[in-house]
Amino acid sequence: MRPLIVSGATSVLGLNKRFSGRRRRGTTTDCTVSYWWAQGMTCPEVARLLGGAPHSLENWVHRFQQRGLAGLTEGERSGRPSRLDEKRVKVINRVLRAKPSEAGMRVDLWDGKTLSAWIETTYGIQLGVRQCQRLFRQFEFRLRKPRPVLAGADPVRQKKHKQTPQADGRRRAVDLWALDKVHFQRQGSRCRMWIPPETKDPIVYHHPTRKSVGYFAAVRLRDGKFLFRRETGRFNRETFWEFLKVFREVSAVPGRRVLAIGDNAQ
Repeated sequence: MRPLIVSGATSVLGLNKRFSGRRRRGTTTDCTVSYWWAQGMTCPEVARLLGGAPHSLENWVHRFQQRGLAGLTEGERSGRPSRLDEKRVKVINRVLRAKPSEAGMRVDLWDGKTLSAWIETTYGIQLGVRQCQRLFRQFEFRLRKPRPVLAGADPVRQKKHKQTPQADGRRRAVDLWALDKVHFQRQGSRCRMWIPPETKDPIVYHHPTRKSVGYFAAVRLRDGKFLFRRETGRFNRETFWEFLKVFREVSAVPGRRVLAIGDNAQ
């Protein structure tokens, strides 16, 4: 391999300045190769030093000889072309906003696996699950899990029947109790789903006939004494009043005041 020669001292000075100064991204390696080559090293010697191919190093040197320092700056690269053209991407965006069953898929929700299977069936193109998930984000979809809400619940009536016991600021001989209620209900299955940007977050309504259990409870902060009462019906003022009757009998202590704090105290 015959040696290459740098023409002109100006090119060597400019290369030296580029090598020792601040370099743009994408020009560091080829500037280094050209600089060492300009200092008298051959391309095979530089290739052995850096572990590269001599032919690639020769290409960098030829670019430097033909266009100077501008030849060492790499331009933008398009990368591997997409297997989905713009028309198909628009079709996928429209299909994802409908139910999977309308697209011939035997599932209820879109996910990466379902989209991958639909693209392969429709276009004969194999895309991985990760690539399909990137398509969801490209279409500005968001991944959410539906919020469970009891079907038939009336928010107005719930707000009306909230209990707010009055608090007493005096601390003299006071037994402080914390009151709360808890309701356990068998929930249906929930899974995360892709939601388009124009759609609100989903809500799953559970039928009120599902098996459930509820409790009124109170705990005395002084010693941790615990009181509870199972409620088989609904939480309302009538059932809470029945619990307060039991609570009054248990919490009464001669010579001490009882202060109860509810879960929705202001």
